[in-house]
Formats: sequence, structure tokens, C-alpha cells
Amino acid sequence: MKQLLKITPLGGQNGIGEKNMIVVETERDAIVLDCGMELGLDIPDVNYGIPNIDYLRSIKHKLRGYVISHGHLDHIGGLPHIVPVCPAPIFGSQFTIGMVGSQFEKTRGNYLPKLHVLQMDAHERHHLGDFIIELIRVTHAIPECSAIAVTTPAGVIINTGDFRLDPEPLDAMPSDITRLKQLGDQGVLLLMSESTNTNKLGRTPTEQTLQVSIDELISRTKGRLFISVFSSNMNRVQMIINAAVASGRKVALDGRSMMATAELAVRLGNLKIPKGTLVLLKDAKKIPDDELLVICTGGQGEPGAAMTKLSTGEHRTLAIKTGDNVVISSTPVPGNEVSYQRLGDDLTRMGAKVYRHPTHEIDGCGPLHVSGHANRDEHREMIELVRPRYLMPIYGGALNRRYHREVGIESGLKDEQIIMAHNGSVIVFDDAGQYRTGGIVKTGASLVDANGRIRR
Repeated sequence: MKQLLKITPLGGQNGIGEKNMIVVETERDAIVLDCGMELGLDIPDVNYGIPNIDYLRSIKHKLRGYVISHGHLDHIGGLPHIVPVCPAPIFGSQFTIGMVGSQFEKTRGNYLPKLHVLQMDAHERHHLGDFIIELIRVTHAIPECSAIAVTTPAGVIINTGDFRLDPEPLDAMPSDITRLKQLGDQGVLLLMSESTNTNKLGRTPTEQTLQVSIDELISRTKGRLFISVFSSNMNRVQMIINAAVASGRKVALDGRSMMATAELAVRLGNLKIPKGTLVLLKDAKKIPDDELLVICTGGQGEPGAAMTKLSTGEHRTLAIKTGDNVVISSTPVPGNEVSYQRLGDDLTRMGAKVYRHPTHEIDGCGPLHVSGHANRDEHREMIELVRPRYLMPIYGGALNRRYHREVGIESGLKDEQIIMAHNGSVIVFDDAGQYRTGGIVKTGASLVDANGRIRR
């Protein structure tokens, strides 16, 4: 049988948020799906890791493009380091390309990559050598996320990116299940689907469940309000701003990533802030306590983040005092449980009333967070929409990918239709649509220090 297609994950298969990157190639051409970084490495003088690209260097002569599902760092953070070495154009949605451009400005100010926006709602398709790429809208926790459909000589493959199938997202832009079903009707060779919440039953609650909680909490609270959210979650920021305006509060933004993402979102129309709502952080002390709301980063207790500095008294502008109210609109990311708990302890010692999603019923409020990732029923729905010949769980550790395999079996797939690939696994498809493993390539992490230099 003739070999038509090779798929090789270079990162993303060993854990959640783990420098996601997959190479798709034919004999003549290659593309890269996502190109992320890994944060939280407990190594002295190391800021983050990026995928080892020895294999990509060996095929860079046939590299035609990087196709990015969305703008989170575990999907775009490797680009400023990797693209200058293995150059090719970068494709994504408008907001995703905006986030990519910001990363290059911050990390490699003297390097200008070729950036291309694909109109996913118009189902724009683009030829890259042997491939045709298309973005399909999905909901997640950052604007304009997409699944990536690639037409290859062996058939259509789909990478879901990170997703949930929320029917009522706050931006009123739900996942394009119609297009996913159309592709399924036409025939899909391989579904590469993220595995983050395959250990959770049911469906991820819709974002609309938070609207009442946020509105009610902000409207009834006396004193200053500090609300911590992930800086990329502009839907959540919009919800908070809307509630603040309705309650007559001014809003200050705190945290470099929050400021940068909000600025991009306003410029691209993803975030709408009524005139006169925002105040500079340095002017926040002039606002009466009952009229101030601060939206900031650091809800995981990350070192150096705005909320963390507030909790330790190290913030340069503001200090937590008795009577303040702090809302942590998140749950702890795996590995951050200790810092998350410490954040609540420190804020409480400083006199604040703390509201957190894991304890929201005890704290006296409604839900404060929903995940950006699909639960098991949504993974089952994705499989049923696409009806792939093969399923390959991606973007999660071995345990979650095994749970994903179980969902595939429950959805009617046979064991031989589910590909359990690790980082470095080479999956080869032939002209009969059959696959085999084609060996292992070198993977691992290249470590980046605080100055942006790759150590090894």
C-alpha cells in the first residue's frame, strides 16, 4: 500500500496545557497544527518549555504553514521561538492571529511572521500544498476558537482544538455543529479530539448559568469588589463589565495580560465597554468603595500576578482592607491546588470576604465559573456529529486519553478504530485508509529562560 499521510504529535499528549503541537505531512508537504508552550515548570531559571523541534527542522524544507486553533499560550506560545527557525505562514481566526501577533511583539519584536486570517463563519478554505485547511467555529474560553479541518490525500482529518458545545455562549456564537455534521456526512478519516474533561460526566454547564450569579453578587455587594478571571476569557470580562455598569460601578483592569487582551478584544470588537466605565488603576483610590470594581489576573495564585500581589500586600497601587470583597471566578487548574488555597487564606487574613466557585454555596452566591472544555456527553456528541473512521484522543495525559477512548467505545467505535498516540508517535495512513505506527521521533522540551533564550 502507498503511504499518503503521516501524523506526529510533538507535544500535548503527556498532560493538560502541555505545549500542544502536531505535524501533518505527506511526501511533499507538511503543516503544523498548534504550536504551544508549557508553563509551570519547576526548574530553576526556566520560564517555560516549548516542543523539541529536531524533527521539524529535518522536514522544514516542505513546511507550508502553521494552523492555530485558538489563542491560549499552550497553543501559540511556541511560535515566536519556532517559526524563525522553521519559517512558514501562520493561519488562524482574526482574534487568534491578533494574539499571535502580540506574542511576537513581546518575544521577538524584530521578527515579523506572515500572518493570515481565515474567515471561519464563511467556511473559507485555503490550499497549502497537498492540503486544504478550514477553520470551524467552536466555543471555548477565549474569543474565536476553532476546530481545524484538513483535507489530505488520505481523507479529511479534524483537530477539535480545545472546545465545548455550549448552545448559549455569552457572545451568541455557538459551535458550528452544522458544518461538523456536513463534514461527517461527506466522510472523515480521523478525528483528533482534545481530552481535558473526559473524566467528567454529563455536559459542561452553559456560560449563561453564570449571568444571574454575577449580576446578583455585584448588585448586592457593598464595598470594593475585586474579581479575578483568566485574562483571555473576554466573555467573562464582558459579563462582569455589564453587571458593573448596571450597578453604577467604575471598572479598573489590573494585570499586563488582562490589559493586553482587553485592548485587542476592544479593537477587534470582541469586547464592548461603555464610554466612561473604565478608570485607570492609579485613579482607583479616588473612587468611592461602593462604586469600584477591579478585574484582575491571578485567580490561580500565580507568582507575580495581580491578585497574588494583592493577597500578599505587595501590590504597588492598592491594598486589601477589611470590608473588601474578592471573587475568584475559576477553579484550580490541576497542579495549582496549593497556590489556589493559599490565595484564599491570604486574602481572608487581610480582611476580605472571599467568594470562590468550589465553595460558592457556602460563600452565599451562585456558580462563579464554568469550564472551557467539553465533558463526556459533549465528546460523545462530537464523535456522533463527525462519525470518523478513526478517533485519536489528543491534548491530555495518558489517563484522560484513556477515558476518551472509553467514550469512543461507548459511541460505537471498535478498539482498532481508536489510535492511542504518545508524543513522538508516528501514525501512517495508506491509500486504503488503513493506519499503522511508523516508529518514534525525538520529542521533549526546549527550556526558555526569563530573557527568552532557549537553554537546551
